Amino acid sequence: MPFSPEARATLNHLTEVPTGSFRFVALDVETANANASSICQIGLACVQQDNEIQSFSMLVDPRTRFEPFNIQLHGIGPQTVRGAPGFVAALEQILPLLRAHTLIQHSSFDQKAIGAACRVNKLPTPDLRWDDSVKIARRAWPELRGNGGHGLANLKKVLRLEFLHHDAGEDARAAAQVVLHAEQRLNVPFEDLLTPQSKPRSTTNPKREANPDGPYFGAVAVFSGQLDMPRERAANLAARAGMSVRPKVTRKTTHVIVGDGAMPLFAGRVPDPSEFGGHVQILSEADFRQLMEIAGLKL
Repeated sequence: MPFSPEARATLNHLTEVPTGSFRFVALDVETANANASSICQIGLACVQQDNEIQSFSMLVDPRTRFEPFNIQLHGIGPQTVRGAPGFVAALEQILPLLRAHTLIQHSSFDQKAIGAACRVNKLPTPDLRWDDSVKIARRAWPELRGNGGHGLANLKKVLRLEFLHHDAGEDARAAAQVVLHAEQRLNVPFEDLLTPQSKPRSTTNPKREANPDGPYFGAVAVFSGQLDMPRERAANLAARAGMSVRPKVTRKTTHVIVGDGAMPLFAGRVPDPSEFGGHVQILSEADFRQLMEIAGLKL
């Protein structure tokens, strides 16, 4: 269920950007539509030296359209961001904190979104130190590969984390908690966990025809990036749910599903939906799993 304004107001987040020196800062963003640049919320989780977490979130007016899918996902719409700062003003508020710390994101999407928003607003992309809690989680819990994966939704169940998914401040806090749990499990500081990962699995794109009786018949899906679920299995599930699966994005594409640890790199950038008919939805692997569960399919 998306957040109501009343529910969002009850979240225990700071209303001013935290100050001080922290072990690391986790960052998460929510977007108004499939364009990574359409940031409508930024969340920060600042981990103190004693591992206590200061959470901060702010709404951002993306000054662009909100898609119904995104509103349904996070509950933020045009009315929610009325009066909120634009991205330029928002970045100015948090940039000193970001520059001073290692930043943790759960997947590479948040870094790409900040970079995309800078380009749209004709700002230089800041030189920041980014690392990925998905990679840390894969090292700490390798048994989850193919068994629910390393997305926040599955880690919430496995690690018994308490957070409200798809709120930027809550997701940032969850990413920070993942790092702290990994440190405890492996008994090493997070800096030592940020090592190159094993060779990625094959990303060959399968092709499947849709089940005409599936609830999502008419959708055309493309898989991109490294998935925790085997590509063949993901394609079979999508087809059973009524999605046609194709090896590359075209004007007929309606959904691009990417691994929780990566965003698609089409010529080095996230695709502009306007180039493909204007209706492409970029979903994480966790969102795809949720769609399959709604369709009644066993994962």
